[in-house]
Amino acid sequence: MRHSTLTNLRKAFRMNWYDSSPRGETGSLHKPLKEVRKDLRVEWYRCPIDHATLRELSKRSDLQGWLQAGGHLGLVALSGTITFLLWSQQQWLGCILMLFVHGTMASFFVGVAPHELGHGTVFRTKRLNKIFCYVFSLLGWFETFDYNTSHTYHHRYTLHPEGDREVLLPIKPTVGKTFLIQMFTINILTKRGRTLGNSLIGRIYSTFKTACGKDSSNEWINALHADQPDQHRNSIWWARFLLAFHGTVIVVSISTGLWILALLISFAPFIANWAIYFVGLPQHTGLMDNVPDFRKAVRSNTLIFPLEFLYWRMNWHLEHHMYAGVPCYNLKKLGRVIAHDMPEPRTLRSAWREMLTTWRRQETDPSYQFDTPLPATARKVRTDTPDVLENSIGELAPRGLR
Repeated sequence: MRHSTLTNLRKAFRMNWYDSSPRGETGSLHKPLKEVRKDLRVEWYRCPIDHATLRELSKRSDLQGWLQAGGHLGLVALSGTITFLLWSQQQWLGCILMLFVHGTMASFFVGVAPHELGHGTVFRTKRLNKIFCYVFSLLGWFETFDYNTSHTYHHRYTLHPEGDREVLLPIKPTVGKTFLIQMFTINILTKRGRTLGNSLIGRIYSTFKTACGKDSSNEWINALHADQPDQHRNSIWWARFLLAFHGTVIVVSISTGLWILALLISFAPFIANWAIYFVGLPQHTGLMDNVPDFRKAVRSNTLIFPLEFLYWRMNWHLEHHMYAGVPCYNLKKLGRVIAHDMPEPRTLRSAWREMLTTWRRQETDPSYQFDTPLPATARKVRTDTPDVLENSIGELAPRGLR
């Protein structure tokens, strides 16, 4: 009975946060999230770590924050400037190549930069986290208010569908020709059985819908609105601000004849989405749900430094879920400290091979999930006293969920 119920839930609500519409059925199969918070308790296993070491790794740095956030913005500003200069000189080949680089870096504005800044762990100065979160969200057409609510549930109940519907398994890795062409050019309307929210048309449509205060066709978003109405009101005003800002950019670009500005500012997050797709999908795809062990539900993988920087070190995703209060620039250090109790990080190539192999098996055996092997030195039961910092998710949770 339990397996049948979970199968129906996955069918009705399978999604990533970036999807703007559901696949399959709609309608609520879940009790209100207020009741979920009362009833659902996940006793997470976290790799033991010395309390003093955890406190040291949890320290935030304004300098590191400026290097990460300021560095990312600076690189995108530089690539945009070079692209504009090449365009103004009608150096079309160079312009196209630099626009590809510009879009590749700007695509990480969507969900990646606001994710870490939303946790409030990047800068020591809280106000800087807020300011940069809004800047990246504005440039990336990103709705940060409902996302912070959703992501709070995602961390507390990771891959437990009753309390976390931000990511629902199984997820099929998409590598179709039409999809990939858009990933390497302009993501106009990519589909994986439904419109993806990070496509140009999908993102604009969902922003208009939110700005009008209309209910979403996505059950999870509506559940979040019912649970945190203040955040919903904030999301409505934020959507209106997004439309006003980008509408102004587009009108000015057209009226002045500098149409390249619209591509460089408003449409950049939808250009060359290949990198964010390939490095982002391995986080949970093909792994296990309904388990109280992050090592079975989350995957870390190594990346070359440029991609790791643009991805805000979220390739160390298992470490992030296990100790979400640790700043992104300390996650690799954290991984070294608890390596004896953790699975070996995948490479990006091996992660994709693992995901595709798992999906092929799931096509004939829908109940199959990949069980990540643990080292011989790994534990399954904690015997030490947990530190109060272990459950921290930074400043992510909105007031109603603190």
